[in-house]
Amino acid sequence: MFYCTLCEKEVCYVSKFCDKCRKIKHYLNLYEGRVYEVLDNVLSRTHTKQDNKIQQEIKEEIEVKKQNLQPLKK
Repeated sequence: MFYCTLCEKEVCYVSKFCDKCRKIKHYLNLYEGRVYEVLDNVLSRTHTKQDNKIQQEIKEEIEVKKQNLQPLKK
């Protein structure tokens, strides 16, 4: 049997990764270091703290996007 290289649980005959892990691999290819940063900042916490951190990260990203969308002031 061939198992997913990442999770080592799902059986894979054609690919190295199962569907869920292929999605993770895709995120790694797209966002590189950001994925590791998010995993460290969010998942290294209790579930309550994870939820709080997720909300905080979302708010911060919204603020950055708002600032980037505002016209430049002279």
